[in-house]
Amino acid sequence: MRCFFVLVSLRKRFTVLKTIYFYALLFCLSNLLYAQNITGTQLLSKAIDYHDPHNNWKTFSGQLNITMKIPEKSSRYSDIQIDLPKEFFQVITKRDSITTRMTVEKGHCSFGLNNSEDISEENIKKFNLNCERANLYKNYYTYLYGLPMKLKDPGTIIDPKVEKKTFKGKDYLVLKVTYDDNVGSDIWYFYFNPKTYAMEIYQFFRTDDNGSQKNDSGEYILLTEEKLINGIKMPKIRAWYYNKNDELLGTDILN
Repeated sequence: MRCFFVLVSLRKRFTVLKTIYFYALLFCLSNLLYAQNITGTQLLSKAIDYHDPHNNWKTFSGQLNITMKIPEKSSRYSDIQIDLPKEFFQVITKRDSITTRMTVEKGHCSFGLNNSEDISEENIKKFNLNCERANLYKNYYTYLYGLPMKLKDPGTIIDPKVEKKTFKGKDYLVLKVTYDDNVGSDIWYFYFNPKTYAMEIYQFFRTDDNGSQKNDSGEYILLTEEKLINGIKMPKIRAWYYNKNDELLGTDILN
């Protein structure tokens, strides 16, 4: 009789295990099918809904304080003001004893060095204080801190196919992005959490003369933690690495 009850108990346990296995398999298959069915534009929309649920980026006006830590170098501190409606951008950067200011307002540029606008030609060249450099910083910071919303900009080409990839042991839905020739030639990949659609990694590769991806080039950026700035979820920490050897280039911290 005891053996009979043991057999019944084992049968029940086996039935429960089969049920758990079935639902686990069903869950995995549904995720796989969803990754295959969701389009690139749909994934981007879900990511934007996560990071900017109230559509605040278009009218963003705020200040970002960023510390950049670089291996074996002194840290760089940047106070950045972005006012998109007023077409205003300013970055004040301090490293060691040098403070520089670059301002772009409706296409007009102005500069400062150690709290003075009276700058010698020698120092203008030494510290790269020119409109080209100022606009480079403006585009750089508004792009990075405006992601993934900036992927809606003209000239951005969203691949319709969404891939499912594993990076550093974690699964992601991956969006491939290229750009019109007059915008840029790099190939970008954006890695989103498959459950929340949070952007957790992005990666870019250079291209050769034929437009093919050079796999030994470019960088990947790991995004950790978040800060809520004007209703937008922005990554707090960005750690930059080379694709070719995983060497750490630097870390940006949003204070």
